[in-house]
Amino acid sequence: MKSFFGIFLLLLILFASQEMMVPAEGRVCQSQSHHFHGACFSHHNCAFVCRNEGFSGGKCRGARRRCFCSKLC
Repeated sequence: MKSFFGIFLLLLILFASQEMMVPAEGRVCQSQSHHFHGACFSHHNCAFVCRNEGFSGGKCRGARRRCFCSKLC
């Protein structure tokens, strides 16, 4: 049980730190994807759909696992 809690805590810290990374070049604007349907579990699939929508990339975010597209403002 202790090892499960340790692994869970490590994964929580890992995912929280990835959300806070922001490029130093400028501001990044984000918008929820209009063409991605269902729960988002793959950053790669999300980014692919976002590039087809005219954005530079995308990532899965939030407790509801939605795909958010991003581009420099």
